[in-house]
Amino acid sequence: MGNIAKGSNTPTTNSDPFIYSFSSCGQRGCKPLHAKLYEAIMKDDSTNVKALLAHQPVNEPLIFWDNPTSRRPSSILPQSILPIHLAAKHRREKSLRCLLESGADPKIRDNRGYTALHLLLLHWPSVYITGIDVLTRLQRNLATTQSNAEECLRILCARGVQTDSVMDSNCKHSSLHLALRSGASRAVSILIEHGANIDDRDEFGKTALHTAAEHLNKEVTETLITCGANINCTLPIYGKTALQLAVCTASSKAGTVLAADIDCIRLLLINGAKVNTQDCEGRAAIHDACLGGRKEIIDLLLDYHADVNNLTRYGQSPLFLFLQHRSNLRCTSLLNKLLNFSYPLKLTNNQGDLPTGLLLQEFQMQKDFLIRLSKIMLSLQDICIITIRRLYGEKNKQCLKEQLPITVWNSLYDYQDYSQHW
Repeated sequence: MGNIAKGSNTPTTNSDPFIYSFSSCGQRGCKPLHAKLYEAIMKDDSTNVKALLAHQPVNEPLIFWDNPTSRRPSSILPQSILPIHLAAKHRREKSLRCLLESGADPKIRDNRGYTALHLLLLHWPSVYITGIDVLTRLQRNLATTQSNAEECLRILCARGVQTDSVMDSNCKHSSLHLALRSGASRAVSILIEHGANIDDRDEFGKTALHTAAEHLNKEVTETLITCGANINCTLPIYGKTALQLAVCTASSKAGTVLAADIDCIRLLLINGAKVNTQDCEGRAAIHDACLGGRKEIIDLLLDYHADVNNLTRYGQSPLFLFLQHRSNLRCTSLLNKLLNFSYPLKLTNNQGDLPTGLLLQEFQMQKDFLIRLSKIMLSLQDICIITIRRLYGEKNKQCLKEQLPITVWNSLYDYQDYSQHW
C-alpha cells in the first residue's frame, strides 16, 4: 500500500479502493480486475464480461466495496459476491446469459444459502406509489424492469436450475413460495412451467395456493388454479383450506375496516372449493365469516350452500359466533337472515354458555327473545322450508322461481322479520 502517505490514514488520489493482491492487478495505478468485471456486469456489457472472464474464474467471488467507485479507508472490510449472483440480483440479462455460457454454476449458494434464482426472486421489482410524479416515472420504467426480471428467470430455468430448491435458512422456502412472499406474482407461472411443484409445502405446511388465498391475491390464485393446484387441500396442523384462509383474512378486523376485496373468495368458490369443509376445530368458512360479521362474505357463502347449522368441536354454531360481537348484533338485517336459515336454533356452546355479545345489558331484549325462540318447536313445514333454503342456496332462488308455483316459491323465501320483536 505504498500509495498511502506515511503517518496518515487518508488515501491519496491514487488509493486503491479494494483490498486486492492478485497479480492481475498489473502496475500501480491500474483499475483492479474485480472492479472492471463488477462494472461490466452492472452495465450489462456482455462483450466486456466475456473478455474479463479470460482472466477471472467465473465461479470465484468478486471483492468490492458497497460503492466500487468510492474511496474507502483500508480499515473497512470489503464485500464479496459471485458474478452470477450479482447479475441475477440486479437483473442484468445479457451478463447473466454470458456468465452461464462461460460455465457459471447456478446451483452455487452464498453464505446465506441463496442461489442465483433465490436472489433474483428476493430482489424482484416492486412498485410503491407515493405520488403522481413517482407514478409517472414508474410507469415509464416498470415494463422494462419487469421484462428484464422475467427474462432472467427464463434464462435460469432454461439452464435447468432447480426450481424446487429450498434456501438453507430457517424458513426453507422453495422458489415458488419465495416468489409469492417477494411479490413476484408474474414469476409464478414461469416457475410452474419449468417444473416447480405447484403443491409443494413450506415449513408451515402451506401450499402456494394457501399463501395466495390468505393474502387475497386474486391474480396468483387464478394462475395457480389454472395450472392445476389442489384447491381443497388442507393444512396438516390446523386443517384449513385456501377458502377458509381467504375468508379469515377478509373477515378480520383489518379486512373489514379496509373493505378487503372478496373476489379471491368468489374465485375459489366458482372453481370448486368445498364451502362446508371443517378444520381441526370443526370450523367451516361460515363460522369465520359470521364471527367477522361482513355481510357480503356471509351472503356469498350462503349462495354456495354454506351450512349455518354446522357445529365446532366446542358446540359453537355460526350464529353463536356472530352473536359474540356487539357490532354484529347491531346489524339486525343480517341477524334476521341467519335466524331464517338456522334449525335447530342453538344459542349455547357445549358448556351451556351464551355468546358474550348477548350478555351485554344493551341487548337484553334480543337475548330474551332469542332464548324464547330457541325453545319453540317448529312445524314440519317450517323445517322443510329452512332445509330447502340451505340446500339450494340463495343463488338458485331465481331458478326455483321459474320451476315452482309462485305461492310455493313465496312461502320458501318469505323471510320472517324477527327484528320487530326487539
